[in-house]
Amino acid sequence: MVEDASSIETALDSFEPPWVVKRDVLAAGKGVTVTSDRNEAHDALVAGLGQDGFVLLEEHLSGEEASVLVVMDETGYVCLPASQDHKRVGEGDTGPNTGGMGAYAPAPVATPAVLQRVIDEIVEPMHHHLRNQEVPYRGCLYVGLMIDSQGTPGVIEFNVRFGDPETQVTIPLISSDLAELLLACAEGRVSDIEVEFHSYYAATVVLASEGYPAPSATGRVISGSEIEMEEGEIRAFVHYAGASFDDAGNLVSSGGRVLSATGIAPEIGEAVAAAYEVIGCIDLEGSHYRSDIAYRALQRV
Repeated sequence: MVEDASSIETALDSFEPPWVVKRDVLAAGKGVTVTSDRNEAHDALVAGLGQDGFVLLEEHLSGEEASVLVVMDETGYVCLPASQDHKRVGEGDTGPNTGGMGAYAPAPVATPAVLQRVIDEIVEPMHHHLRNQEVPYRGCLYVGLMIDSQGTPGVIEFNVRFGDPETQVTIPLISSDLAELLLACAEGRVSDIEVEFHSYYAATVVLASEGYPAPSATGRVISGSEIEMEEGEIRAFVHYAGASFDDAGNLVSSGGRVLSATGIAPEIGEAVAAAYEVIGCIDLEGSHYRSDIAYRALQRV
């Protein structure tokens, strides 16, 4: 942790590039700078100190990201299907970080062997710690992972919430009663219920306002978002985020990430295609979205 500007250079010297500068606050998914440019890392540390009074400088972990959402209470836990977010704004994971431009699940990088290690080495010890607190944790533990080329999982971050856009592709894969799961968690009886999942894939594509992730245009009319599609086992629909109604009753953009189109299907390629079919029907002036969501999974097919 860096708490004083005078220690920045020493802190940078203690790590090999690329440097990972992280704000330890809610930052709308944009609180991390990963860079091999020392000046950029220095500026990010200075900015973090100015905003929060302290900032984290961390070891860079290489590999492929994945996320596991774990619903837990003091009695037990349920791991939802592993997902993979696309945090960079540009194709091929280029450009600045965002709150997430899309996601898919299950993520093939999280093989059964990898998931077992995640449970044994990360989830189980964390659950043991949280269940033994004076006030045991009840809720969703978001486990952000980096999985290296050897299949070794490392923790990037923990959050005590559902993640966006990971939630859009994991919750629809639950085939049992979601309300029952959440109520059981709230009442401290997760271990008493059985949670079942569909054997489907899900993919979501985020439609962002012009300018995002920098300050972006709002108040622009959205049209075509009422579309849904269903063809056999394939379906797709819209999740709303930065959208609201104006005084005239028009649906308009009100944030950076306006909405997402989510596709669900027996195969990952079908889920991705369904999501893009829906997102392509929506009109918002100046908006943009990535056209390569789930490209890593599709390369494995």
